[in-house]
Amino acid sequence: MGGLDMESLVDATAGAIGSLASTTILYPLDTCKTKYQAELRTPNLRKYRNLSDVLWEAISKRQVLSLFQGLGTKNLQSFISSFIYFYGYSFFRKMYIERSGYKSIGTKANLLIAAVAGACTVAITQPLDTAASRMQTSDFGKSKGLWKTLSEETWGEAFDGLGISILLTINPAIQYTAFDQLKQRLLEGQEGNPQSLSAVTAFLLGAASKCAATCLTYPAIRCKVMIQAAESEEDTYEELEVKSRKTVSGALYAIWKKEGFLGFFKGLRAQILKTVLSSALLLMIKEKITKSTWVLFLGIRRFLFLSRSKVLK
Repeated sequence: MGGLDMESLVDATAGAIGSLASTTILYPLDTCKTKYQAELRTPNLRKYRNLSDVLWEAISKRQVLSLFQGLGTKNLQSFISSFIYFYGYSFFRKMYIERSGYKSIGTKANLLIAAVAGACTVAITQPLDTAASRMQTSDFGKSKGLWKTLSEETWGEAFDGLGISILLTINPAIQYTAFDQLKQRLLEGQEGNPQSLSAVTAFLLGAASKCAATCLTYPAIRCKVMIQAAESEEDTYEELEVKSRKTVSGALYAIWKKEGFLGFFKGLRAQILKTVLSSALLLMIKEKITKSTWVLFLGIRRFLFLSRSKVLK
C-alpha cells in the first residue's frame, strides 16, 4: 500500500462499496427501466405502455426472479467502474491542488478531472456494461451468463456504445462536481467545520445533482440503452435495420422515425427515479463509511508494517 495514494484508495473503496449496495438494492427497478427504454415501437404497437407493465409481465410469467438477471455482472461492472472512477477522480484532484497551489478546485477544473476519470473508467469496463445490458434486456427467463454473452459476440460488439458512453461521462462529471461544490459550501457554512455531511443531507445533495445531470443528458442515455440491448424474439426487424441501430446516428434516426421527438425522452421519469435514488444512496453510503474505511486501511497498513518489522528482525 505504500506505493498507492492512501486518500485516493480509501475514496475509491468507499465509493465502490456504496455503488455495490445501491446497485443491488435498486436492481429490479433498473431492469424494468432498461427493458422499457429498449423497446422501440410505434405507440399503437407498444408492449409496455408504462414502467409497471414490465413488472406485471414478470409476475404473470412467474419470472419475478428474472428481474435480477444480470445482477452479478452489473455488480462486478459497478464495483470496478466506481473504484476506478473514484480513485482516478480523487488522485487527479489531489494532484491538481498540489501542483496549482490552490486550497480548493474550481468548477471548470473539477468538470475536466471528472470527465477524464470517467473516460478512463468507460474504456476499461465497457464490455461488462454491454454484457449487463444484454442480459437485462433479454426476454424474461432467457438471459445468458456473462461468459456466454461475451463469447457469442465479436470483440467489437463487446464495445457497443463505447463512443456514446464516453460522451456520457459528462453525466457523472456534472453530478459529482455539483455535489462537491454544494458539499463544500454547506460544510464551510456550518459551525465547528465538520468533515462530513449527515446522511440525510448527503442523500438530498446526491439526488439534486443527479437529477440535473440526467435531464441534460437523457437523449444520449436512451440511445446507449438501444445500442446495447439484446434483440427480443418478438421483434421482426431486418438484419440491416438491427445493425443500423447499433450506431448513434442510426439509433437517433430510429427513435425519430418510430416515436417522434417525445421518443427521445421516453422513460425519463423512470431514469430519474432510478438514477437519483441510486446515486443518492451511493453518495450517502460513501459519505458515511469513508471514516470506517480509513480506520480499516490504517489498521491493515499498521499490521503489514509490524509483520514486515518482525520478518526483518
